[in-house]
Amino acid sequence: MTHGTDVVGGTPTIAVERSGVSVRIFSVKDPDGEPVHPAVAQVAARVSYLSLPRHRKAAVHANLRVLCRHPGRYCQTLLYALRFRRRAILRSFFQAGYLTWDLLRDPVAHLHAHFAHAPALTAMLTHRLAGIPYTFTAHARDMYVETPSELLRAQAERAQAVITCTEYNRQHLARQIGPAANGKLHCVYHGLDLSQFTFPWPRVPAPEPPIILSVARLVEKKGLRDLIAAADILRRRGRCFRVEILGDGPLRQALEAQVTELGLRDRVELLGTHTHDRVRHAYQRASVFALPCVIMADGDRDGIPNVLLEAMASGVPVVSTPVSGIPELIESERDGLLVPPSNPPMLADALERLLSEPALGERLARTARDKIEARFAREQSAAQLLALFQRGGTRSAPAARSGDDSPDGHLGSCPAPARGHVGVRSRARGTAE
Repeated sequence: MTHGTDVVGGTPTIAVERSGVSVRIFSVKDPDGEPVHPAVAQVAARVSYLSLPRHRKAAVHANLRVLCRHPGRYCQTLLYALRFRRRAILRSFFQAGYLTWDLLRDPVAHLHAHFAHAPALTAMLTHRLAGIPYTFTAHARDMYVETPSELLRAQAERAQAVITCTEYNRQHLARQIGPAANGKLHCVYHGLDLSQFTFPWPRVPAPEPPIILSVARLVEKKGLRDLIAAADILRRRGRCFRVEILGDGPLRQALEAQVTELGLRDRVELLGTHTHDRVRHAYQRASVFALPCVIMADGDRDGIPNVLLEAMASGVPVVSTPVSGIPELIESERDGLLVPPSNPPMLADALERLLSEPALGERLARTARDKIEARFAREQSAAQLLALFQRGGTRSAPAARSGDDSPDGHLGSCPAPARGHVGVRSRARGTAE
C-alpha cells in the first residue's frame, strides 16, 4: 500500500514478484505526474487507487456493503480510529473500508504498507476490518514528523513486523514504540539493481572543468544551501569546477537566488528533474557526488538517500554528512568522506581533496562499490522482506479482545487467502532521493 508507485517500494516489489509471489498494489493517492522511475515501470502488479474524492462514489458503496455485512465490526473499527483524533483519520478509515470490500472478493494472504503515516494507518484499519495480517515500512519524514508516537505504537502492536531502512531508524522506533515493539522491529536496507549501474575503472575522461554532482529533491534536509556556500568557498580559493544539481522542489527559487547573490551562475546550475537514464549518465560524467544532508528544525531527516547508493555503485566518490543512517552506508576515509552537517568550509575542504587527489577518489570508489554489492543489492533486500511477509502470512492473528466484536479474526465471509501479498503505498515518485 502506497502513495502510488513510489521508487522506494517499486524496487523490492520487482524482486518479490520474480520470486513467484503474486502482488497487488493499492495506492492511497493518485499519481502526481512526475516522470516514472524505471524501477516502478518494471513492476507487473496491477495498481488500484483508493484516492478520495476521485473514487468517492465507489468508496461509499464499498463501505456500505461492509457495514451491512458486518455492522458490529465496522462500527467498532470506526470508534477505534476516531480515538487518534487525526485530521485525516476518516479518509483512512473509508479507504480501509473500500480496500476491505475489494479483498473480500479477491482475498490476499498479507498486507504490506510503505510509510508509517496514511498507508500504515489504512493497513491497520483494514486488518481490523478483514483480519488480514500486515506489516509496514517506516522511512523518514513519515516516522519522524507525521506519525505521533501513540499511533506508531498502535500500528506496531497489531503488525506482524515493523520494517525500516536503517539501524538508526530501528533504534529510534524502539524508543518511540516501547514494549509494543516486542522484537518486531527489523532493519532492511533499500536494495539497488546493480545491473543498472556500471562501474568503469578507469572511468571515462573527466570533463573540464570537473563536475561536482548532486541529485536531490530541492528541500532543506538535502543541505543544498551548504553545497552552494561550499562552491563559493572553492571559487574564492581559485579552484576550477562546476556544480550540477539535478532535481526540483520547493526550494528552487531560493537556491537560484543564492546562486545569483554569490555570483555563481557560471559555476552552479540547477538543471531540474531528469529521467533516470539522464541521471545515470550524469553519474558517469561526475568527478565527485555531494549530498550534505541536515536534520530540519521539525525533526525531518533522510534515512539513507538512494542517490548515495547509486553514486557509489557508479564509481563516483561521495561526500555527505553523518546524519541519520548515512554512516551505516559511508565509513569516512574508507568508502567516502563525511563532514559535519551545516559546515560549508569543511564541505569545501572535502570536495577540494577529491578534486585534487584522483587516487583517493579511486580508492574510495572501489571500496564503495564492494560495499554496495555486499550489503545493498536488491535481491538481498527482497529476500529479507519476503521472509517477513511469509512469516506474517502464516502466523495467527492476535486473539480477539473482549467486547471487540472479534476485530482481529477474519470476516466470516472472507475465504482463505489465495494470493501472495498486497502492497499499500503512498504517492507516485518519479526519481530516487
